[in-house]
Formats: sequence, structure tokens, C-alpha cells
Amino acid sequence: MIPRPAQYLLRFDDLCPTYSRERWRRFTPLLAEFGIRPILAIVPDNRDPALAVSPSHPGFWDEMRTFEGAGASIGLHGYQHLCVSRGRSLVPLHPETEFAGVEEKTQRAWIREGLAILRSHGLHPAVWVAPRHGFDRVTLRVLREAGIEVVSDGFARRPFVRNGLAWIPQQLWAPAAKKSGLWTICLHPTTAPDSLVEKLRKFLGDHAQHFTSVERAVAELEPAPLSFPERVHAEAALLRVRLRTGLKRRSGAA
Repeated sequence: MIPRPAQYLLRFDDLCPTYSRERWRRFTPLLAEFGIRPILAIVPDNRDPALAVSPSHPGFWDEMRTFEGAGASIGLHGYQHLCVSRGRSLVPLHPETEFAGVEEKTQRAWIREGLAILRSHGLHPAVWVAPRHGFDRVTLRVLREAGIEVVSDGFARRPFVRNGLAWIPQQLWAPAAKKSGLWTICLHPTTAPDSLVEKLRKFLGDHAQHFTSVERAVAELEPAPLSFPERVHAEAALLRVRLRTGLKRRSGAA
């Protein structure tokens, strides 16, 4: 089912103890003010220098537990956020990924250890969020074995089932009003400009009543295999994003 009017989810990526607490704090008042239950995508064992922007914050895990207790969904955001594989992803947006193309034994060890780290801090990860959208069928098989049933990715207009998991589509990187469908807005707190924070505040003021949660989306929108027209729509949307990001990369290299 494609919801009408449109529904929205908010997802925050790259959360870890060495994030920029100050930049993250620009967003947290909005979650409380508008009653938003986001996906919090946490890197279990960050080794990416780009995300090591401050000393490890001792209150990080307490804060994540508090948000989960208030209704947020915890996402397993890869393992160490080191994207050095060049395997082809099921959502091929970036040439380098962390998981796609990596042998199954290694993927299984990374997912097992990542889940163990999050659970050791009292969290209950329920959603897979791949760094740079990089994962393959092996990843999905390992996730199913580990008890993860939801993937946050894909370009459909409603939740769907693929490879035995429920997919919650993620198609936006900034707020944008839509007429119908379920739309996940993915934000990166450490790099988001202040203008994006203000844009989100205004968008929430206009559309907060249409925001949902992972649990509600799965329960109410009943993920099922995509029909042929919906598959065509999703592939076309993916192609448009690939063309747009490819143009940006070429422009940046020029």
C-alpha cells in the first residue's frame, strides 16, 4: 500500500561516541518538540577518521538508550565505517562500500560483533543501515540469521519485501514535501549545515503529524513484494539519483 497523504521517517547516520556532540545537539530539541521517533544509525566500532571529530563522549550510550526508550529505532550502521571494498551493492550508489563483495565469513563476524557491541550498551538494534548503501545478498542472509528483519534502503514508495527482509525505503537527503508514499529523510549531523537544520525545523512545523516510526510503518503498511510497475518506479528513481550523484562527483573533480 502506498500511503496518501505522504508519510515520513527521519534517519540520522554516522552516530558514534566520537561524533560532534555540538552539531548533533542542533537536532535533538526538534525530536522532542515535534515528537519524532527517528532511526538512529550507530557505528558500533568506528575506525573512520572522518567520524573521529572529538574525544569519545562518555554520555553517548546513555543518550542513545534514552532516545530508544522514547521510541527511536536503533540501526546497525555497518561495523567500523571503513569503506574499502569495491563489490557491487544491491543499491549501487557508491563505488566503495564496507560490506558489498566481502566474503561471507568476514561479514558474519562483523555483523555479529557490531550487534554485540550495541547490545552490550543496552540497545536493541532492529534495523540495518549500510554505510554508503553498500551491501549484497550475502549481507542480507547474514542479517536474517542474526535476527535483523528490517533494511533502511531502496527507492520504492512503500515498504516492501526482498530477500526475506522488510525494506523501508530511503530516498531523501533533505526535507521535501510529497503527495503520497513513505519517504525516509537521511541526515548526517556532523556535516549538515545550519541551513539544513532550519529547513528541517520548518518542515516539521508543517508536516510533523505525518511522521511515523519503523514499527508503525511495518505494522500499518504491510511490506510485500513490489509489483512490476513499482519495481520500474524504484529502478527509475535509483537511476536518477545515480546520475545526479555521478554529475556531482565529476563536477567536484573538475
